[in-house]
Amino acid sequence: MNNTTTAQPRPRNLIARLKGVRPTRWVRFGVFTLIFLLLTIWIGSAWTLLVYPLFFDIYLTQYIPWGGWRNIKNPIVRTICEWVDAIVYALVLVYFIFIFAFQNFQIPTPSLEKSMLVGDFLLVSKVNYGPRLPQTPLHFPLAQHTLPIVNTKSYTDCWQIPYKRLKGLGDIKRNDIVVFNFPAGDTVASKMPNPDYYTLVHYYGREAVHRNKAQFGDIIYRPVDRREAYVKRCVGLPGENFEIRDNIIYINGNAIESPTKMQLNYFVKTTGTKIGEKVFEQWGISVDDRMYLNNNPQAPYLFASLGITPNADGTYNPVYHFPLTAEALAQVKASSFVDQVVVEPGEMGGEVFPMDGVHEWTRADFGPLWIPRKGETLQINVDNYSLYERAIRNYEGNELALRDGVVYINGEAASEYTFKMDYYMMLGDNRDNSADSRYWGFVPEDHVIGKPVLVLISLDKDKGWFDGKFRWNRFMRTVNSLVK
Repeated sequence: MNNTTTAQPRPRNLIARLKGVRPTRWVRFGVFTLIFLLLTIWIGSAWTLLVYPLFFDIYLTQYIPWGGWRNIKNPIVRTICEWVDAIVYALVLVYFIFIFAFQNFQIPTPSLEKSMLVGDFLLVSKVNYGPRLPQTPLHFPLAQHTLPIVNTKSYTDCWQIPYKRLKGLGDIKRNDIVVFNFPAGDTVASKMPNPDYYTLVHYYGREAVHRNKAQFGDIIYRPVDRREAYVKRCVGLPGENFEIRDNIIYINGNAIESPTKMQLNYFVKTTGTKIGEKVFEQWGISVDDRMYLNNNPQAPYLFASLGITPNADGTYNPVYHFPLTAEALAQVKASSFVDQVVVEPGEMGGEVFPMDGVHEWTRADFGPLWIPRKGETLQINVDNYSLYERAIRNYEGNELALRDGVVYINGEAASEYTFKMDYYMMLGDNRDNSADSRYWGFVPEDHVIGKPVLVLISLDKDKGWFDGKFRWNRFMRTVNSLVK
């Protein structure tokens, strides 16, 4: 049985076809043409016009039977085709919205608390800093790098496009909250994505990481725009000298004001009373952030090293570990049942960038470090090689080597290098619980995705659906109003 019917044939002549087009389709095509031309001008490439005849046929001439499935008599087949048509249309629309306008993003970790909270669903604007054209254009639009369920790559990197960013509303400013692709995420151990591959190699050795698939899995390379998305606060701009002294940031030698909701980790000893749930909530300490330490067999050694005083019999009153903002710290110190508060030393954060055994920096005392700026020339030598080698090699695509005290760039001895991109320092507000630029260095401009502008909804993972799960005070709030 034939499942199709023969539609009334349309004339082959172009003029005749155009005369038969309904006025509403002309209007729709006119609106589309205006948008398409503006987009072409924005992109700055006449090559975009090559696809224009395709849309001319879709809207007007229809030599290609785009809606031929509507003539299918079998209702099941027609319904399936209708759904496929709608899904394809939606995916194409989402693809272009994600590229040129907005994208959704969920805060997965507490690195920005209390400014941005775990469970915040953000609307990220691509327009503020200018949308970045896709460097890996052949990808599934709703998956970053891995397709769910089937657990395979959501993209193919057989076609890569050079980095290009369109004109935006402005540039990244200090204290902006920025979403970007993880700079150290170019190479990933599939079974141990955190810490990053380079940290694993530093601690275990390259051969051990590559050979031990049972522990580390396959070693995967990801293009820039297919790497994990991170969100941090920009604290250092291109061309600036950046330094941290005792958790205070200095730019070009001058201290800058810390974010109001910045947190540091503290050890808190009570007078003998255990801290209750209501008190933790008053201080804003989430369940995952609290740690009671006295049950740890190594606790006495830790307490002694921190200067936490024991009782006369050598025992310790309850000691807790958690992050606090300056406001919460004042509340804790004012509590009658709190006996001692000690800030967590920077050394407890482990090794930080550049992990070369020479720069003995910590997360609390870091730098000084010059942030590369596009067009500026750096005198490269043995002393600063480890600070800039990743930027020169991995981010800017050069061959780089250090042999017998001489730096070689693309096979030639070099004493200086001129940077092709701007770079930034990005830190989390939850300073002692944030994997950020102190651990993996600069964020290149081609990794920047956009600026969060709106909290769509916010869900508290520590609450039930009928017990404060929805944070209504953050619903549809602008990010600027929440992170000052």
